[in-house]
Formats: sequence, structure tokens, C-alpha cells
Amino acid sequence: MSHLEIRGLSKNYGDLRALDDLSFSVGPSEIFGFVGSNGAGKSTTMRIALGVLEPTAGDVLLDGVPLNFESRRRIGYMPEERGLYPKMKVGDQLVYIAQLHGMPAAEAKASMLRWTERLGIESRRGDIVQALSLGNQQRVQLAAALVHEPDILILDEPFSGLDPVAVDVMSNVLKERAAAGAPVIFSSHQLDLVERLCTRVGIIKSGKMVAVGTVDELQARAGNRWRISMASPTDFSFISAVPGASMITASPTQAEFLLSESAVPGSEQQVLSAAIAAGVVESFGRFRMPLADLFRDAVSSDDQTDQE
Repeated sequence: MSHLEIRGLSKNYGDLRALDDLSFSVGPSEIFGFVGSNGAGKSTTMRIALGVLEPTAGDVLLDGVPLNFESRRRIGYMPEERGLYPKMKVGDQLVYIAQLHGMPAAEAKASMLRWTERLGIESRRGDIVQALSLGNQQRVQLAAALVHEPDILILDEPFSGLDPVAVDVMSNVLKERAAAGAPVIFSSHQLDLVERLCTRVGIIKSGKMVAVGTVDELQARAGNRWRISMASPTDFSFISAVPGASMITASPTQAEFLLSESAVPGSEQQVLSAAIAAGVVESFGRFRMPLADLFRDAVSSDDQTDQE
């Protein structure tokens, strides 16, 4: 079982600090969602892990030992920009990539056959890559990351350009690899997929990890939030009258509020009683923020237009 650790990574480009003392780890059978705005440092981190870039400071460790050329062969990498030979046939290319990672020719061919069938591109083995649709090119790119049977997967925007069926295939493959013991890291702007698939999530902003944990842990940090819906327009000022309760948002028929740590036990029942006195309550309960909202709270908009 493998364990990948990113420890104290920093990367400078002149005066620009792309990564700033970034640390996190991914253990066996864990799917780690690495999310951040464009330019936050996700791709830079992955490229350093693969040896494409040298860090200014810090280390990438595999099972406690700094990565080297041989240990990097154990990693399956899928770049955001497709790294395939456009005029080479799909099957030939995948066999070649497997052999580059040290797999014997017969095993490489068998693995190519297995993964092209698993990913639904078996009929495309004789096609050149540039003749494929973008979605099928993405499937071939994933096959290239898997064909040498890696111990670790590092995938940069693997779901980009995929149709819903292909997204399901990709999701199942990641879950299967994790279930077999592989640490899986992937970045994505599709936060609903991250929330659904990942064991833990790391949010990076301007080269720094600003939040990391399970989705439940990140939601817990957002506070004790509640939502109330009424059958007709209501004045929700009664919420603020309860000690420790504060309004977050309100529309004519719905409000969200936060109970502070200083709120006494049962404060939510006081809010509910006041709501019942004000009208017909359609729903009332704890509100767990979606990952997309947690992400927006954790990052600012000033790094949205930067380029990694």
C-alpha cells in the first residue's frame, strides 16, 4: 500500500510565488480532491510530483522516501493538456507508454486490450488519436495513465470534456483503483463530482492550502447552519431575537441562519416556535453547505483570471 506526501512545497518564478509551503498527504485507498481557482497552483503541484518541474523548496515523498526516476514509474499521470501523440494509433501508443514504464511487451499489449475495453474505446484501437472526438481522446488519456498498472494516480481535470456516460465510467474506475489500495489525487472544477467521489478535499488558494479535510469536516467548519421555509411571505426578524442566532440570507419565504457557539442548547427550537407563531412552516432543519459554497467562501475572486 502506497502513501504520497507533499511536504513544504514552494515554487518561485522570479518574483512570483506559485506555491507557498504547501503540504498534504494522500494515503492508501484514499481519493483526494484538489480544488482551487485557475492559477491557484494545482497543476504546478502535480507537475512537481511527476518531476516535470523542480520545486524551489520542499519534497515529494512516496512511502517516506523522496521520489526519484524509478519510483515515479509507479505513478499514473493524466495532464490537463492532452499529452498524446496525435498521429499515432491508439493501441500502439498505449503499448508504447506501458513499455516506457518498464512493462514487458506481452503484458503491455494485454493491459492495453483490457483498459481500452474497460473505458469503451476498444473499437478505436486502430484509429489515430487526432481522428477521435475530444471525449474519446480524454478516455485514451486516462488509459495512458492506467495502462502500466500504477500504484498511484495523479489526474489533472480528468472529467473535462466528458459526457455523462463517460463521467460515470471514469468515476467507477477511480473508485475501483482506490478500493484496490491506490492513492488517487485529482483536480476538478466540477465540485459536485469532487463532493461525491472524494474521501478528503484540499482547497488551494494562491499557492497555499487554505482548507483540507473530509466534506463533513469542511461543512462543520462553516458553522451550525439552519434553514427554514414558510408557506407564505414572512418577516424573519424573529430569528435575530433569539440569543446566538444570526441571519445569513433571507427571501420572502425562506431564511438561513447561523447558531453561534455561545447559543444555548435548544436555540433552534426557539426559532422554530417563533416561526410557527408567524405562519405555516413547510420545512425546518440543519443546512449543510454544498462544497461549491464552501469553496467560494474559502477563496476570493482575485485569482480567478491568473494562469497556472
